[in-house]
Amino acid sequence: MTATAPTDVRPDPAGTGQGDHASLAGFGYRQELHRSMGRYASFAAGFSFISVLTTVFQFFAFGFSFGGAAFFWTWPAVLVGQLLVAACFAELAARYPLSGAIYQWSTRLSTPAFGWYAGWIMVIGQIVVVAAAALALQVVLPAIWSGFQLVGGDPAPTTATGAANAALLAVALLALTTTVNLLDNKVMSAVNRIGVTAEIIGAVLILVLLFTHTERTAGVTLHTGGQGGALGALLVGSFTAAYVLIGFDSAGEMSEETRSPRRTAPRTILLALASAGVLGGLLVLAGILAAPDLTDGRLTTEGLSYVLTSSLGDGVGRVLLADVAVAVAVATLAIQTSGSRMLFSMARDGVLPCSSRLAKVSPRTGMPAAPALFVGAAAAALGLLNLASPEAFLAIGTTCIAMLYLAYAMVTGPMLLRRLRRLPLSPATGPLHDETGAPLFSLGRWGLPVNALAFAYGAVMTVNLAWPRAAVYDPAGGHWYFQWFTVLFLTATVLLGAVYRAYAKRPASVR
Repeated sequence: MTATAPTDVRPDPAGTGQGDHASLAGFGYRQELHRSMGRYASFAAGFSFISVLTTVFQFFAFGFSFGGAAFFWTWPAVLVGQLLVAACFAELAARYPLSGAIYQWSTRLSTPAFGWYAGWIMVIGQIVVVAAAALALQVVLPAIWSGFQLVGGDPAPTTATGAANAALLAVALLALTTTVNLLDNKVMSAVNRIGVTAEIIGAVLILVLLFTHTERTAGVTLHTGGQGGALGALLVGSFTAAYVLIGFDSAGEMSEETRSPRRTAPRTILLALASAGVLGGLLVLAGILAAPDLTDGRLTTEGLSYVLTSSLGDGVGRVLLADVAVAVAVATLAIQTSGSRMLFSMARDGVLPCSSRLAKVSPRTGMPAAPALFVGAAAAALGLLNLASPEAFLAIGTTCIAMLYLAYAMVTGPMLLRRLRRLPLSPATGPLHDETGAPLFSLGRWGLPVNALAFAYGAVMTVNLAWPRAAVYDPAGGHWYFQWFTVLFLTATVLLGAVYRAYAKRPASVR
């Protein structure tokens, strides 16, 4: 691996991709993934990872149960913080258009060892996110048709029967998304684009219908009414927005499959987050205003599924929930794809176990098969933890958020240090212009304050998410390991990485 790049990027108005191939070669890599994604496909990669319908429906009940209606205000706060992070990532995407973005960026801004841990934490976090996304089917499918409740009993994810059924649905979905991830790159991209289009149309339709069926005014959001009062609404209620507004970096993860990535990826990173943030915030507000009752307890257990079927009727509500189910499937596919690209990027640098197999790309499909299979199998294993206890659902969800926030901070932190030391962000011989001849995306004089705020926000949110609150992670009591699950999982991830690195450094003769 080298750290050099071409002195500039030649404009490629014909879209041949030859300039993109040459740019990648400047980093020491061959073009193996098929470069077939345009601007909308790049946007779809980031938007589908965020997937507002998947995550808002999955975590709305949790946010409302702790913060009441006032948890809505945590949404704009988290969105602003993540936009600061996304602006930093947009700068890096223009300068390092490489798969495994978090790993590549952290490595090139700091040291190979630090970058390795950032990539290691990120890829494990992505696997956990895949599991959490697949488990979201339980929030939707049984509400559409009771036959989807394969395990008899209460379908609520917080019950034993709901949790067990969620595990079964998740495994079935992961089998499907893994199959798609083994097909041609163009097939995967097409499924993603169609799914994102359906999700956007569905989200807008849900908003229009809910805002025309409101039961109260927006003033209700000034009252918490949840378990934790105002402080709980801010800290614990923010988990909902924090879980939704992640994954925008996927547009950077797919850079080696995107045409003109230096120009496309920075813009689609920001556009995916901004559009998803606005849609998600409006969905939360619409759900609060249109709910038939804020005090009967159903909103804290059934969430937005209850609002749709109760306010709009079973027929319309179930049709819209079907669109949400599509969004869940596409989100799971996108997150699995992003995780497999991270594995591929690290493996081709030879820094993972079984690197030669994980780095292999099919010339026919342009897809790395082994990473997709590994991510799918590992996510399924995590999803099956739900069979053990309903608390596993929340533990898995919050753990993956904390891990991604930590990995993000491991990029914005070294980036901030370089700015403070007045060191360049770009490679020494890197290009000054994108594929169209325009200057690379840059924050200019705003770079330092934006970067500093982005890092501070990420560090605070990581601590907030990982804090072992018994009321959040072990409300029933008796499961201390769920209360400490995020801390334990993060610690185990770092220790496992350290053990592997120590083993890998030993001479081959003594291994």
